[in-house]
Amino acid sequence: MRAWGEPAERIEAAALIVTELVTNAVQHTSTRKIRCRLLRSADGVRICVWNRGRARIPSPASPGDSAGLPVAGVPATDGHEDDDTLDHLAEDGRGLLLVDALAARWGTRAALAGRLVWADL
Repeated sequence: MRAWGEPAERIEAAALIVTELVTNAVQHTSTRKIRCRLLRSADGVRICVWNRGRARIPSPASPGDSAGLPVAGVPATDGHEDDDTLDHLAEDGRGLLLVDALAARWGTRAALAGRLVWADL
């Protein structure tokens, strides 16, 4: 992206988005084959992460979830911070909140050959 003359802030945003999308691909698929591609256009840069798996992409957590506020449908606890269920809820989907905030738009497409998640900067 530096060779394309992209500004430093766009490069930093792309690095964060690639990290989040590849992490999701690793966590939510059983395959070992993941591809990452950056495509340049007149409108900007599209980041594409593809894997052979078809597992569901987690939904972005709501801002309340990431702030540790109660989540609807989740029973309240007595304040034990080592509760594995709450730890999972606190982290699942937070990366997609970051992608949503940094990307102009993003989406996902499933096909027989696998899943593609993309983000435009």
